[in-house]
Amino acid sequence: MNSRLKFLDRYLTLWIFLAMIIGVGLGYFFPGISGVTHSLSFGTTNIPLAAGLILMMYPPLAKVDYSLLPQVFKDKKVISVSLLLNWIVGPVLMFVLAVIFLRNEPDFMIGLILIGLARCIAMVIVWNDLAKGNREYAALLIALNSIFQIVSYSFLVWLFINVLPQKLGLGKFTVSVPVRDVAESVLIYLGIPFLAGFLTRYFLTKRHGKEWYERKFIPVISPVTLYALLFTIVLMFSLKGDTILQLPMDVIKVAVPLIIYFILMFFISFSINRLLKVPYDKNVSIAFTATGNNFELAIAVSIAVFGIHSPQAFAGVIGPLVEVPVLILLVKVSLYLKKFYEKK
Repeated sequence: MNSRLKFLDRYLTLWIFLAMIIGVGLGYFFPGISGVTHSLSFGTTNIPLAAGLILMMYPPLAKVDYSLLPQVFKDKKVISVSLLLNWIVGPVLMFVLAVIFLRNEPDFMIGLILIGLARCIAMVIVWNDLAKGNREYAALLIALNSIFQIVSYSFLVWLFINVLPQKLGLGKFTVSVPVRDVAESVLIYLGIPFLAGFLTRYFLTKRHGKEWYERKFIPVISPVTLYALLFTIVLMFSLKGDTILQLPMDVIKVAVPLIIYFILMFFISFSINRLLKVPYDKNVSIAFTATGNNFELAIAVSIAVFGIHSPQAFAGVIGPLVEVPVLILLVKVSLYLKKFYEKK
């Protein structure tokens, strides 16, 4: 990884904005595009969209070295902190923010909760490298998060969306999410690219070696995630041509709690690790793994369960739109905090 963001990654927020504008423009000037999109479906699955979502998930899962997983359990303190932050603190914090800001708009609220439950497995390597984190630990934590998501995402969605709101008496919140639908979408949009990524790494490293795989193959497939994401966004927003005036306010509604989440999550993670005397490089790996989210999975589940032009899917798209500039800023913050480690 270069010491600075590659051109495509650096301007990801801009590309997403442009994809949204192009999509809305297509839907506005060519209203028949909606019928064409829906005609390319098999049952409830839209073929171009499904292909885009699976391709979006494949590269980050092909990057993960799952053979490193046994090593992650050697440092029990670090792994315990990471699991606590990723699977308890993060989801709970996003749930609380979603309730505070979007309680009266349950569709956006669900979209935000789905983002909070999807832990980061892709862009965290970029943030970790930029902030001078421990790459091996970041890779280990990503591998662990990948496995945890496949096993637990459906259960967590059921708990945080179907159970907790009712138990907490959140007024008129009556929207529920079928666990079977979530499990099915996780199996398709996370399970298929996970298996493909695992087998790709296994067979190609066996044939060409790890160095060839990391230096030659990974750089070739990495941009596929961005292209697939932008394709998905254009497709989604082409169905929103008639609601163009509502979009700016909807973006703000979802963006505000997301910004607060990223900032709070980073400082909570960094502070806890600092108190536990975790070295800076490992602290950064844990902090950014806990702060970032797997917006690809949140988008895939939202579309599969609620539909391509649902508010839940819209909230998922706002995730990377906000995450990229905020986490670039947090990289600068972490490098500033590194100076205090060096003084000790």
